[in-house]
Amino acid sequence: MKKSLVYTKTGDRGTTSLVGGTRVLKTNIRLHAYGTVDELNAYMGLLATYLHEADLSFVLFVQHKLFTIGSNLATDQERTELLRASIVKQEDVERIEDEIDKIDEQLPELKAFILPGGVRGAAVCHVCRTVCRRAERHILTLSETFPVSHEVLAFINRLSDYLFVLARKMNFEKQNSEIFWDNACE
Repeated sequence: MKKSLVYTKTGDRGTTSLVGGTRVLKTNIRLHAYGTVDELNAYMGLLATYLHEADLSFVLFVQHKLFTIGSNLATDQERTELLRASIVKQEDVERIEDEIDKIDEQLPELKAFILPGGVRGAAVCHVCRTVCRRAERHILTLSETFPVSHEVLAFINRLSDYLFVLARKMNFEKQNSEIFWDNACE
């Protein structure tokens, strides 16, 4: 049996292949977009180590969808047809919204801005949330030049909201007080 190569040497000169074979520079905005989604997925894997079964199952769903989004963004749809496995659906966005609503109804009303932190898992949620927002900015920049579906943008936007409420939930479950922003900075 032939072993697959981990290295191909085709990117040694600063280019890589998109889905469909088009070669682009590794500094291309498309790579910033899907590379940051990949980074987020890695952080989500770290977050998963802090979760119990119900939340873990949902985060695994999110990780699969992030891989889908990466594949979507790695496809230049002006040259290559989008694979069915690379499509984010409205139902995926709605699934995140449902999860946000389910968590949020368990939490006390938020009356002030909170600082990232609390228990370790909640702090990791906030790291994921900020990486998610960076991915969103890169995807929006990509969408200024290339088509990006509304569902991809909505999924990433909702995901950062989900991570925020999940951080709150983790602190609430551990009876760890949230740290409210002292807007007087005293």
